[in-house]
Amino acid sequence: MADAEQSLVNGVTNLSVKESEQSKRDGDEFKRDWGFSLQELYKLAVRFFKEKDGKALKLTYKDKLRLVAYTKQATYGKYRNDVSPEVGFLDVVGNDRSLSTNPSEWQAWQALGDMSQTTAMSEFVKQLDSLCPLFRPFTEAHSAEKQEQERKRQEEEDRLRREAEEKERRKLEEEAQRQLELQKQKQLEQEMQIRAALNQQTAGQFAQYAQQQYPSSKQQQEELIRQLQEQHYQQYMQQVYQQQLLHQQQQYQQMQQQQASNIAPTPTQQTPAQQMAPPPTQQPDGQQTQATLQQQANTVIPNGPIDGTSEKKQEGEGQIPPPALLMPASVWTRKDIQSFKDSVKHCQENVIKIGSLATATVRVPTHEDGTCLFWEFATDYYDIGFGVYFEWTVSPSTTVSVTVSESSDEEEFDEEQDTKNDVEQGAKKDDRPPTDEIIPVYRRDSHEEVYCGSHAYPGQGVYLLKFDNSYSLWRSKTLYYRVYYSR
Repeated sequence: MADAEQSLVNGVTNLSVKESEQSKRDGDEFKRDWGFSLQELYKLAVRFFKEKDGKALKLTYKDKLRLVAYTKQATYGKYRNDVSPEVGFLDVVGNDRSLSTNPSEWQAWQALGDMSQTTAMSEFVKQLDSLCPLFRPFTEAHSAEKQEQERKRQEEEDRLRREAEEKERRKLEEEAQRQLELQKQKQLEQEMQIRAALNQQTAGQFAQYAQQQYPSSKQQQEELIRQLQEQHYQQYMQQVYQQQLLHQQQQYQQMQQQQASNIAPTPTQQTPAQQMAPPPTQQPDGQQTQATLQQQANTVIPNGPIDGTSEKKQEGEGQIPPPALLMPASVWTRKDIQSFKDSVKHCQENVIKIGSLATATVRVPTHEDGTCLFWEFATDYYDIGFGVYFEWTVSPSTTVSVTVSESSDEEEFDEEQDTKNDVEQGAKKDDRPPTDEIIPVYRRDSHEEVYCGSHAYPGQGVYLLKFDNSYSLWRSKTLYYRVYYSR
């Protein structure tokens, strides 16, 4: 039969369609044009035909005969007398159950010949679309309903996924908090044991000194003893940290020498993790003995609080001798600079305007509940100098304060440091408490990244965060910063 051949069988037009032309209409094309695959669209078309026939769908007998022929071809394939069902030809609507005696009904199906079932489905959809304008809005409504169902299904999946992630996050946070509480409890128990051993060692000396200072006031004696015990503990811990650092440096030098000479470390050497163990020794069951603690206190701390220096401290200086070495600080950067600024700028105290040739100093006292200081800062448009120092003094409060000074003030301080021992100018008394450098002042590209860092408390004192703009002759800098401590 020719490609464009049309024949009339009992008044029914038979159009032979080439398989090659129908093969171009694949599933993706129907998906794009209709929003459904061919199989889904065919099912919708048959449903529409059954529901609307005789109502919204008014078809002639010839048109209905052609559509039903396509449904038979799509369902059973090519017409065959030996396997074709013996039911009424128009049974697609479920009403005609009698055997068909009209030859035209079977001839319309036979006329489709070897047409594939996929092509029959496609032709059924196209014919129904051309015959009934309501079919496309019908499919569009079902497509919208399908999309809405898919959207709800996706939202439900996202909700379940978020709930699972939130549950897992809370579980991890609870476990981390539990581990933190256990670690804090162990540290607190260790601190109490160290304090008990130190207090037992110095009880008689401190009591004698307090009685000499306040012979008529028992309350003042007890307060002075508590102050002396606290200073004694801080000095002891500073000495322990100093010994640990020195030991680490010695071990590191030994490792470097061994690597240079290609000699493997001996089994008796300690690892860095072992070197950082808490200063008091422990028994196998984890409990420390009073004798061991007393021995460590005796070997590290002399009876210093009774000498003239300690008396001078009690008279109001409030300074604590610093150790020779401090633990190094940890520093890092992160890229979310805009979100950091947005989170900080709502608090005016955390935004500082530093003029040209000026330096801002943020004083952060150590907190009795804290063990580590954290800082974060960023600037607008330009870099700024930054450094961290630790002032060994007892601050009367834990309030964070900010001072902005001109460069001349810093220069005067440097001149005083250089000339305080000049014989010709005479000796100048410097009442400033001792200060150690933790991070030297260097220019940081804080306009490109958020600069962050942390430092473990070396003892009681005040951190000095220096933001230096003294090198800038004309430009002022806007600083966004945040400081906090961890328990």
